[in-house]
Amino acid sequence: MSIRVGILGYGNLGKGVEKAVGVAEDMDLVGVFTRRDPANVSIDSGAKAYHVDALEGMKDDIDVLVICGGSATDLPEMTPKYAAMFNVIDSFDTHANIPVHFTNVDNAAKAAGKIGIISCGWDPGMFSLNRLYATSVLPGGEAYTFWGKGVSQGHSDAIRRIEGVVDARQYTVPVPEALDAVRSGSNPELTTRQKHTRVCYVVVEDGADKAKIEQEIVTMPNYFADYDTTVNFISAEEMKRDHSGLPHGGSVIYTGTTADGQNTHVIEYSLKLDSNPEFTGSVLVAYARAAYRMNQAGDAGAKTVFDVAPALLSPLSGEEMRAHLL
Repeated sequence: MSIRVGILGYGNLGKGVEKAVGVAEDMDLVGVFTRRDPANVSIDSGAKAYHVDALEGMKDDIDVLVICGGSATDLPEMTPKYAAMFNVIDSFDTHANIPVHFTNVDNAAKAAGKIGIISCGWDPGMFSLNRLYATSVLPGGEAYTFWGKGVSQGHSDAIRRIEGVVDARQYTVPVPEALDAVRSGSNPELTTRQKHTRVCYVVVEDGADKAKIEQEIVTMPNYFADYDTTVNFISAEEMKRDHSGLPHGGSVIYTGTTADGQNTHVIEYSLKLDSNPEFTGSVLVAYARAAYRMNQAGDAGAKTVFDVAPALLSPLSGEEMRAHLL
């Protein structure tokens, strides 16, 4: 039986999920749910668009709801709400607030007998797994995470929520000297500010107070306050011409030793992504498969990528995985 998937939110990430569901042979897209007027939303795959209010009447029609909202304001409210009705997946990426978000989703999902897998994507998500694997194999070492150069969807969304902002792109850029020092195995002590810079391109409404907007950006906690941040105000035409793509990527680099410190080992996992939302959407869809299987087996509550067995992500059988991937 195909896994019946719903998508809540139809921005860049929702469209990425839609494409991933479209190539998953074990999944069907029930529909896309939006806060906008569905009559004005054209779905690329031809799936039906529904208003978000329709979800409450479709509890028996959807096996997994993939929630594609922003971490700043959407997901803290949406994921616990809909975990009380469906198995849910989200890409919550405000690292400092993950424990609170987990608890809120856990309470709702357990009460409903559903699974809620939070913070899926590549960081948090795939990078989280690689940090865990590395620290387990080489305890006592040091993990470094570098993002970019690329567009951060969450940070761009946070800027767009500021009054007077029409559109925004935020690029995360690793500091080359820091990257080289880590790859050398020297275990440098680096502050947040020493590892990355953030570069913002912002389109504002006519007459908007640019100085006020810039100040709100550079002082935003959890997003920009701990980084050297540059804000560039540009026209809508420049945004479309120069910043329409959504590339991203990064690396997890872990250095540790064995034989009482005599031998140094460097573990590196990296991603180079042409489309951040399409890749993130593909990760969410793999975890949607796992959420459905876990719930079918009787499990409930909030989960993270740490709690999901790798085999549950794959459409392949155990025999196929052992023959071709092991």
